[in-house]
Amino acid sequence: MEKERLSVVFTGDIGFDRYFNGKWKDDALLDSGVLNFLHSADHVCANVEAAVTREGPDGDKGIFFHAMDPEAVRALKLMHADVWNLGNNHIMDGGAKGVADTLIHAEEAGAVTVGAGLNEKQASEPVILPGGGGAGIISVAYMNENVPAGPSSAGIVSWKDMDLIQSLIDRVKASCRWCVIVSHGGEEFTALPNTYTRDRYLRYLEMGADAVVAHHPHVPQGYEITGDGKVIFYSLGNFIFDTDYQRAHAHTDEGILVKLCFTKDELSFELLGTRIIRGDQRIVSAPLADIVTRIDAEQYALLAPLAAKAHLAEERRRKEFQEPSRFIPMSPAEWKDFLFDKKNWPYRDDMSYQDFGYIYEFAKKAEEGEWKKSSLEKVKAYLLDLL
Repeated sequence: MEKERLSVVFTGDIGFDRYFNGKWKDDALLDSGVLNFLHSADHVCANVEAAVTREGPDGDKGIFFHAMDPEAVRALKLMHADVWNLGNNHIMDGGAKGVADTLIHAEEAGAVTVGAGLNEKQASEPVILPGGGGAGIISVAYMNENVPAGPSSAGIVSWKDMDLIQSLIDRVKASCRWCVIVSHGGEEFTALPNTYTRDRYLRYLEMGADAVVAHHPHVPQGYEITGDGKVIFYSLGNFIFDTDYQRAHAHTDEGILVKLCFTKDELSFELLGTRIIRGDQRIVSAPLADIVTRIDAEQYALLAPLAAKAHLAEERRRKEFQEPSRFIPMSPAEWKDFLFDKKNWPYRDDMSYQDFGYIYEFAKKAEEGEWKKSSLEKVKAYLLDLL
């Protein structure tokens, strides 16, 4: 007989390199509050944000190359991570060999994978979990550097392949009450999703999904509950992931664990805030960041221009970190010209990737002051602090 209730914890970004290299050996890596929350669920879906391999970089990826030593699987087992989400922008850093190695290590660990594979069929295969009427997990990813899987080539499922995603949703809903889309998407270091990210996730719900759980921005974001009870978690932030280029930005030490609970009649959730204790490189339970609250359509419309303005400030910090000699002395006029030069951004007509000319113009609406009408006082203060 099928269980009446099913629960799944979803994590933010996990990368056992850089500051977390070797920390899989540390029995104190996760505090008791974090472990208890993870272990309270029937399943844990971990965003394994790099190939589990000793393969080197496939091409020149510089500071953005990420891979995990296979010994790091020890920590994933400690977490009870039995579902590995591989649909992200670093899974192909080690090429097809890195993906193949990861699939082998997952199988050896008793975990199933979703979101990437050695071909399109393998990459797009949903994970089906029994209980609570059944839940299927689909994984999609965006970013220009993501490589969609082909009939016989390794890669991910693109977040803009709407025909494929619709077919996967239909397939899941044919046998399951619930469908969850895990998306590695949204812009890095943004406090609220940009309009085209939010629109896409709402479209997934219209297509039949019941929940969207997202990561990639490396900072936590809020969540939205629609009128029919569907839910979007726009970013879970970092879980076990820490780099110098992220430390140039606020809130990259914060994250969220989301536990989705399913019965045949209801979808509910629980949240746990997490924090990276830098130096010790430990993960502890913590109060939720002020941005982690319900932000409905009306509040989003008021706050989105201010969030876009904060996004531009974070992008300037990113560029100053990457190329200080070029960007620190750059004047406001030169910065604007840079933002509007389409050669600098792999923009797509369907808004599948950031266009900073669009973001710049949208952010100008913040000067109209409509954001002051928002009732979310802590969120307003959070956004203003980023400017």
